Amino acid sequence: MTADDEPRTGGASTPEERSEAVGANPLALRLEQLILGADRRYTPFQAARSAGVSMELASRFWRAMGFADIGQAKALTEADVLALRRLSGLVEAGLLSESMAVQVARSTGQTTARLADWQTDSFLEGLTEPPEPGMTRAEVAYPLVELLLPELEEFLVYVWRRQLAAATSRVAQADDEEAVDRRLAVGFADLVGFTRLTRRLEEEELGELVEAFETTSADLVAAHGGRLIKTLGDEVLFVADDPGVAAEIGLRMIETLTGDETMPALRVGMSFGTVTTRMGDVFGTTVNLASRLTSIAPRDAVLVDGSLAQALGESGDAPVSEAEVDEDDKYRFALQPMWRRPVRGLGVVEPWLLTRRG
Repeated sequence: MTADDEPRTGGASTPEERSEAVGANPLALRLEQLILGADRRYTPFQAARSAGVSMELASRFWRAMGFADIGQAKALTEADVLALRRLSGLVEAGLLSESMAVQVARSTGQTTARLADWQTDSFLEGLTEPPEPGMTRAEVAYPLVELLLPELEEFLVYVWRRQLAAATSRVAQADDEEAVDRRLAVGFADLVGFTRLTRRLEEEELGELVEAFETTSADLVAAHGGRLIKTLGDEVLFVADDPGVAAEIGLRMIETLTGDETMPALRVGMSFGTVTTRMGDVFGTTVNLASRLTSIAPRDAVLVDGSLAQALGESGDAPVSEAEVDEDDKYRFALQPMWRRPVRGLGVVEPWLLTRRG
């Protein structure tokens, strides 16, 4: 969409004209129509006018969702009009500010864009091997998409509702102060020597290694009560409401991946404190400190900051001092103070080596 001059209006164009307008081949157009469930009917100007919104706002929503400007091509459907109408209606009703509505469009677009790319590159690619010479993957994909689309759509809505229920439950259980200034345990897990691996491994081998690392990490984080924030190839970022949960996740990662001979060494850094959450991501000094601790952690080890070490002591998960431990104590973790050292941008910190007792 753009806010260019008002285009000419007219009747519905032919499929060939619509295809030429956006540079799409007929099969791509058929796939698009199958997925969207509607034919192209509107230019951006016509869609905005039909939805009752300004071109400027329509363009903001469109770009926030991650779509490129399309000039005045007749490429939009009734669903695009309805989406504009719904978002602008939330603003008009006072349920969302305009900036918040744009954030909703952006966060949804970014999340689903990655999902759609993954499904296209990995899922469909593995299922669309042409059964006979002369057929293209796109030709095989059409009947497959037709069968899978309604099932995947329902599953997507189910997972979203489950995630939304979990997120609102966490907010409901927190007091008002915690809801504004959230205190979380933040952890980074990083593969050691990944840059060297990129030069030594074939692309397919490297892709399999990254996928195995991300899958294993995601499963461990979820299984033990944490939340995976994002993956960065050789690094994952996760959070947990409870420091003991974060400590368990960090150690489980080390224990699991060191038992896999195909994986390089791993290092984990964690900190505990106030974080800023925005669009599903986390920011702030606590996050930066966890990242710095990861960079100085020994191979196959977990380093934590003083705040997380103190929280583990207060919860009874680890002794504050080994001198206080007796035979009857049943601590889960052990903490060993490391040398104080300067950390870029954060001053001098005293990291603690986290291990499992026994």
